[in-house]
Amino acid sequence: MTSDTIRVVIADDQHLVRTGLKMILDAQADIEVVGEAENGLEAIELTRRLRPDVCLFDIRMPELDGIEATRQLAGPDVAEPAAIVVITTFDVDEYVHGALKAGAKGFLLKGADPELLVQAVRAASVGDALIAPSITARLLSAFADSGGSADTVQPVEELTEREEEVLLTVARGRTNAEVAAELHISLSTVKTHIASLMTKLGARNRVEIVMWAYETDRVTRQS
Repeated sequence: MTSDTIRVVIADDQHLVRTGLKMILDAQADIEVVGEAENGLEAIELTRRLRPDVCLFDIRMPELDGIEATRQLAGPDVAEPAAIVVITTFDVDEYVHGALKAGAKGFLLKGADPELLVQAVRAASVGDALIAPSITARLLSAFADSGGSADTVQPVEELTEREEEVLLTVARGRTNAEVAAELHISLSTVKTHIASLMTKLGARNRVEIVMWAYETDRVTRQS
C-alpha cells in the first residue's frame, strides 16, 4: 500500500455482498479494503478507529441502519465528516434523500456496473460525489412532486450565469470531468465554480449543492 492508496471500509450485513465489493475494489491498484463491518455500530467503530478515506455503507443493517451510521459519521454536526458512499438494493426516494441529507457523498445501487462503484469511491476520496444517474432522476421527480423545501437557504450572493450552468450539470449526476467536457471548460475551472457555489450556498460538500438545486426547482424532471 502506498500513500496514494484509497483506504476503504465496507459495511453490509451480507457476507457475500461484502466479499463481492471487496474483490472489485481490491482488484484496483489504487484502492485497498482495510475493514469490514456487518452492522451499523461496527461500521461506526471501524470508521472512527481506522479513519479510512472512503466508507461504503449498506442502508438496511442490524443494530443501526446505514443512514443513521452516516449521520453520526458525516452529519451536519460532525467536525471532520467521513466520506461515505451508500450502496443498496433499494432505490426508494426516502432512502436516497435520507442518505444524502445525512451526509453521504454518493448513492449507488448494488446492481451498478463495477466501474461505477470504483468511480464513486475515487470521487468520494477527493471530495467529489457520484450519484447513479437513475437515482438522480428519482430524486428529481421526488422534489418536483413536493415542490421543493419551504425553508431552503438563499445564496449569500447571486449566482453567476456560469455557476448556474455548472450547478445544473452537476445536479444531473455529472462528475467534474463530465461537467468540464460538457461546458467546454477546464477541470480546475469546474472545481473553482463548485467551491464558489459551496461558499455562496453555505454548503459543506457537493451533494448539498445538488440537493439545493432540487429544492429550489432549478432542475425540472425534463432536464
